[in-house]
Amino acid sequence: MFKIKKKSEKLKPVVLYNVIEDYSEFDAPGNVTACAMTIQEDLAAHAKVLSESYEVPLETMKRLLTDGGVYVYPQIGGVLTRGLFACRIDPTGEAPKHTWTLDLMQFSEAVQLAQARAIPLDEVAAMVFHKTLPEELKSKLERKNLGLDYRTLDRAVARGGDIKYIDFRKDWSPHFKRLCIMPDGRLVETGGLAEFAQLHSITQAQAKALIEQGGTLEVNGEILACQIVNGQPAVARFSAKNYAKAKELVATKSMHMMDALSEVAYSDPVMMRSLARKELSPGR
Repeated sequence: MFKIKKKSEKLKPVVLYNVIEDYSEFDAPGNVTACAMTIQEDLAAHAKVLSESYEVPLETMKRLLTDGGVYVYPQIGGVLTRGLFACRIDPTGEAPKHTWTLDLMQFSEAVQLAQARAIPLDEVAAMVFHKTLPEELKSKLERKNLGLDYRTLDRAVARGGDIKYIDFRKDWSPHFKRLCIMPDGRLVETGGLAEFAQLHSITQAQAKALIEQGGTLEVNGEILACQIVNGQPAVARFSAKNYAKAKELVATKSMHMMDALSEVAYSDPVMMRSLARKELSPGR
């Protein structure tokens, strides 16, 4: 007898966002990526991803996404190393749910304002966060659904209806993509460290160090270069030929490797065309 093999059901990846507004090149601390969703929120999946991304206990994150509020990061060895995570929910249901983080400087300002004005910390956290945002984004937030023209949106996005939530993120997540310029001029999208590491055949530890600290990493005779601009990574991979040119500049002109790679890139028409396309790509 022949056995009929059942097709194994592959779990579909969680889709958290279908509208991305990228302001990562704006001045810090307002350099956020506004990640929005028009489809009904999957609370469990949303909480799981944000919990892992921001190192907030899962049950706490579920409560925040349900009721709103703030999570102040605990001290480590008696020292505050992070600010807070906030979730704001409009009680009328007219505005979408918002989540964001405050860094230490913003958190300090929020605490001082809350104490001086006797205002709840969650309200002050929203004020402190909002004032740092780019004017264009502030304007969009005042309009329904970020002022999007639903006639021009993808049908699947528009069919979801109004925006349900917006996560203002600064991290690098599998749920939205970043572009990397490759030696042959391609612009390759990756989301998260695992995918980035796999693309370049490096370890996740190497990827994490490169993306968080910037700098260079030699890979099979080529070189990966990451420049941190406003806290956001900009990555390019250089061919062995261009890497050799950069090393020559370092040796003959006493240049720093990153400066040498930049000079090589600007003189390479293929990389310059890629850079121009990257600048024109929305949400990158």
